[in-house]
Amino acid sequence: MRVATARYRPGQGWLEPLSGEDSPATLVLAFADPEVSAEDPIWGELRDRFPQSVRCGCSTSGQFDGPVICDREVVVTVAQFHRTRLASASAAVAGGPDSRRAGEEIGERLTAPDLRGVLVLSDGLAVNGSELAAGLLSRLAQDVVVTGGLAGDGSRFGHTWLLDHDLVTSHRVVAVGLYGDAVTIGAGSCGGWSGFGPPREVTGAVGNVLHELDGEPALDLYRRYLGDLAGELPATGLLMPLAVRTAAGGETVVRTLLAIDEDHRSMTFAGDIPAGGVAQLMRADREDLIDGAATAAERSLVGQDGEGPGLALAVSCVGRRLVLGDRADEELDSAREQLPGRFSLTGFYSYGELAPGLAGRCELHNQTMTITTISER
Repeated sequence: MRVATARYRPGQGWLEPLSGEDSPATLVLAFADPEVSAEDPIWGELRDRFPQSVRCGCSTSGQFDGPVICDREVVVTVAQFHRTRLASASAAVAGGPDSRRAGEEIGERLTAPDLRGVLVLSDGLAVNGSELAAGLLSRLAQDVVVTGGLAGDGSRFGHTWLLDHDLVTSHRVVAVGLYGDAVTIGAGSCGGWSGFGPPREVTGAVGNVLHELDGEPALDLYRRYLGDLAGELPATGLLMPLAVRTAAGGETVVRTLLAIDEDHRSMTFAGDIPAGGVAQLMRADREDLIDGAATAAERSLVGQDGEGPGLALAVSCVGRRLVLGDRADEELDSAREQLPGRFSLTGFYSYGELAPGLAGRCELHNQTMTITTISER
C-alpha cells in the first residue's frame, strides 16, 4: 500500500505535487472547504488523472493534512492498494426519513463474502445518521467494520455536499467497500465530554427531532442554558451536546444539534433521540478533548496487524473544534503521537461520526474523535 497527500487552493492550484498511480485499486479522498464550487478545475483534474480510481469526498468544517488543519483548501489523499479490491456505491437521500433506505441500498450493493470494511461519507444536513447506520448494518455481515462521517459546512449549517466520482452534489451518501484477506482495519472513537445539570426525561421526540424534555419545549431549555449565546443557535448548540440513552439503560450516545424550528420550538439532531429515554446536557474541558483524541488513536490500533505504509482517517466533530478554539491543532497532535509513523493521517471536521460503539457495530456518534486505520498484510 502506498499513500500520498497534497493540498490544492482554489485560484492558486496545487501547493505541492500530487502523486499516486491510477488503478481500480486506488482510492482518492478529497476533503474540501464548503466554498469550493462544483465547477472548480480540481474535479476535472482528478477525473483526468485518476479515471479508473475510486474518487470520493465531501465538504467539511476543516480538513486535515497530517496534524495540520487546512481551511479554504482541498486536501487530496491517494491510497493505492496492492492486494485489496475496492468497490463504491452511492445513493440519493431526500431527507432524514429516507436515510435507512439509502443505507440498505448501499449495503446491498457492497455486501460480499470477502467484504472487510466500508468507508461512508454522507450529506451532513439531509441525513439521519442513526437510520443510515441501521440501514447499512441490516445488509452487512456482523464482522464488517463500518466507519466514516457526515459532511460539514463550517459552523453555518447551510449547505453540505459530496464528491461521488465526477458528481459534486448534495443529498447523497457515498461508500467504499474494501475486500480481501490482505486488508486490515482498526477503528477507535472517544469523546471527552461530561454531563452537567439534571438528567431529563425525553417527553417528546420523533426520530431525530426533539420536542420536549421534562415537558418543556427543547428549544426553550437550550436557550435558557445558553444565555447570551442563544441568539447564535444552531451553531452555539455545538457547545452543549446532548447525551441520550433509552429508559431501559444501554449505551449512552451523544447527539449534536443540526437545526432549530422556531414555530414548534423543537430541535433537529444528527441522530435519533429515544422517546421516553433519558437525556442530559454536556460540556467539555479542553484537556479532556485532547486526551480523548489520543485514546481514539490508541483504540484504532487494536487488531491492526498490517505492515508497511497505512492510512489513518480521522473524523472529528466541528463542536470539538469550536470548544478547543486556538488549541484545536493539539487534538490532532495528540492523535498523531499515538499512531506509528507508517500511517499517513488525513480527515476532516464533521457534523457526525460513524464508528463502532461498545457493542462492536457501527453507530452514529457526535462530538467524538474517530480514527480508522487501514493497511495491508
